[in-house]
Amino acid sequence: MWIQENGQAMVQAKRGDSRITKLGSFLRASNLDELPQLMNVLRGEMSLVGPRPHSVPDNERYRVRLQTYMRRHAMRPGMTGWAQVLGLRGATETDEKMASRVQADVDYIRNWSFRLDLKILLMTLLRGRDSNAY
Repeated sequence: MWIQENGQAMVQAKRGDSRITKLGSFLRASNLDELPQLMNVLRGEMSLVGPRPHSVPDNERYRVRLQTYMRRHAMRPGMTGWAQVLGLRGATETDEKMASRVQADVDYIRNWSFRLDLKILLMTLLRGRDSNAY
């Protein structure tokens, strides 16, 4: 847990979190909650595929804890990414979980190709509901 700019503690959603409604859970697990980000893609602020953006508090926390964390900012953020299709989404309650996600993002950036983007998009569409998303 860390403190947001407004002084309130930021707590990631987790399995069984009382703040999550049934509708919200369905939207998150089916990725339908990502649809508004299409506007960001159309404006050129995001890509369909790339490292998923994290919150400002996450950026502040992990840039000092994980040496490679800021490398994920070398590319425009995406609606879906390599880490997500590998199942590395959901809560990151340990530095090790975030390090795995960041390593997948760095690997994606190093190995970027149009073919890899197509593979990620296809995997995103085919994977359906995600049990790590809540």
